[in-house]
Formats: sequence, C-alpha cells, structure tokens
Amino acid sequence: MKDKTNIIKFGFAAIVLCAVGIAGYLFHEQRVYREPVVVSENITEVKKLSDYYDGVKGTINDCNIYIFDSGVPGGTMMLMGSNHPEEPTGVMACNMFIENLKVTQGRIIVVTRVNTSGSTCTRPGEAYPRYFTQDTEWGEKKWRMGDRIGSPLDSWPDPEVYIHYPSGLNLAYMDIRNTNRNWPGKPDGLLTERTCYALMECIRQEGVDMTLDFHEAELEYPVENMIVVHQKAADVGAMVSMMLTSQTFDVPLSVDFSPEALHGLTHREVGDYSDAASYLAEVAEPMLDRIRGITDEELLMSGKDRFVMEAGKHGLLYSPMDENGWPIEKRVARHVETARKIMEVNGTVHPDQVITFEGIPSYQEILDNGCGPYYHDPSTAPADRVFYD
Repeated sequence: MKDKTNIIKFGFAAIVLCAVGIAGYLFHEQRVYREPVVVSENITEVKKLSDYYDGVKGTINDCNIYIFDSGVPGGTMMLMGSNHPEEPTGVMACNMFIENLKVTQGRIIVVTRVNTSGSTCTRPGEAYPRYFTQDTEWGEKKWRMGDRIGSPLDSWPDPEVYIHYPSGLNLAYMDIRNTNRNWPGKPDGLLTERTCYALMECIRQEGVDMTLDFHEAELEYPVENMIVVHQKAADVGAMVSMMLTSQTFDVPLSVDFSPEALHGLTHREVGDYSDAASYLAEVAEPMLDRIRGITDEELLMSGKDRFVMEAGKHGLLYSPMDENGWPIEKRVARHVETARKIMEVNGTVHPDQVITFEGIPSYQEILDNGCGPYYHDPSTAPADRVFYD
C-alpha cells in the first residue's frame, strides 16, 4: 500500500513539474520573441529611445524610433502605439505607417512599442492569447499580445500607492508600470517613469508639433470611439471629429477635452510639458469587455462576441455592437484615417506645420482589402530594412 501511495505521489509530482516546465517555456518564448518590421525604403533614420535620454539605455523599453523626414520644411507628428500593449490596433497601425510611408513635406515619427515590457506578458487571469497574427499573401505576420502594464520582471517592487510625478496625484499601485499614467516621466524614477521621460525628451528634442496616441477600449467604457485632445488642440480636434463623423465613419467619432486635473496621460502631459498638441484616439475592442465570451485570437481579430452584443441590447454599452462586430481591419482603419485627418486639418489651421505623405491606404481601402496587403515579408526584404521591436 505504501509503495502504491509513493507511486501516486511521484506521478502527481511529475505532472506538476511537467506543467511548470511547459508554462516556463511558453512564458520565456513570448518574452524573448522579437517582432520583425520591414521599414519603407523612404525611411530617413531609425534611432533608439536612449539616444534622447540614456536612463533607459540597455533596458527592455529602449525601443526603436522610426523617423521619416521629407527634407521639405513643414510640421512634425509623432504616432505612438502600445502605450497599452493589450490594445493591438496601435502597433498594427504604426507598422502600417512604417512599412509603407513616404513623407513629401514635413516629418512623421513613429514609435511602435511605447511599453515593450508590457508586451512580453499578458494580464494574469484573463486567458489572453500570447500572440496574434495577420494573414498576408506571404504568410502570417505575428505580434506579441500584451498586458495593460509593464512586466513585474522589469520593475519591482511596486509601491503601496503610486504617487504621480510631478502632480502628486495618488493612483493605484500597479499604475507605476502603466506608461499612460506616468507622463511626463521622471528621470530618476522606476523604469516606466524613465521611459515616459525619455519619450518626452524625444518630443522636445525633435520639435514635435503633434502627437497621436493609439488606444482601444471596452464597449462598457464611456471614453469610446473618441479623440481626447489637449486644449491647445481644441480647434483641430473638433474639426476632425466633425469631418470624419459626417464624411467617413459609420460610427461617429466624438471629441472630448483632456481633464486638467487628470494626470499621467499623454493627452494631458504632452501638451503641458512640450510645445506639441496632444491627441489620444480610442476605438472599440470587445475582447476587453468583462462580459465577453471565450478570450481567444478569434475574438481579438474578428471583434465579434454574442455576450457583448446581448449587453448592447440592454443598453449597457457606449458603442454600437451588432453581428458584424468590430473587426481588426475596421479598428486599424479608423486609427489610420484619424491620423491622416489630424495632419490634414492641422496643416490648414497652422500653415507652417503642413505634413503631406503618400503610400498609406485610405479608410475604405483597408476595409476592402484588410490589413494583410500592407505588411511585407521580412524573409525576402533587404537585411538593412528589417528591424525588430
């Protein structure tokens, strides 16, 4: 009987060790995976974030800064993705610009992974997929799925209460790893604070006129299908909202002004601590809703969920939701078109900040063709045009 008990114990121990080994391998695989990006042949320069502030040098958040300079005087815009890595349309929209862009006047700067650390893990207890993929004519383009905040492996321990610098606003302890609660940053702070400080230095040193931060939100959240704008961008933001709602989008794009007492977010602090006008764009992502069904890549990419749709019938959502869902191509298309329209309207309001460009598909082209045709095969691209995020 004793021998039988020992055999059972050893059997359970073997199963546990096997599960731990597999989980460890999967966690490590996601952490070390690097996303290949085939940059447009019209790119000017690829710098590192640490070129602007060496306090992030050698850290996981020392991301690539992709610069497209026409050489013709005009404005400068920065596009930012992955402030919240669990919102994937930001990185997809940024990649679409990086891989196809030709700037003919002014400059465009693209930061694909603002919080690289947060893309190396997923949110505990949510059963997120580790990766998501986009079908293309050459195969699958693959990205890491992420968490809302940075990994504790890169910034530990968290404080009991996170006190935002320099406002002194008290926030939840885990927000010390949330890049969209740490702006304008702190040069001698923890990793996320230093990351935001370095990005602010990039904005200031490059003379950026406008920033656009790409986000997604659950349909239960009131800041939905909206651009949030700093007060210095109020005129441009209102015009962009009106034009896209009346001429392009089937679901209206609302506009709201950044609350002056809400600190740490790009739409507040970038405008306060630099000369840039700051914008943040939200689009609906049903996978983030608490009332969703199975959390898998299919839900992430199709944006279809019968539970979220049922919630809409009971008036529980701030965004329309029907059987067509919110597919990834529609979400990416809204972000790309919002960026295009901000640059267009801003150039009209501020003639010294004109930015013109080519190579980026229109809203309707992305809806018609999907995202796949606008990403390029890294295995056949010249080595000097392949970078890794």
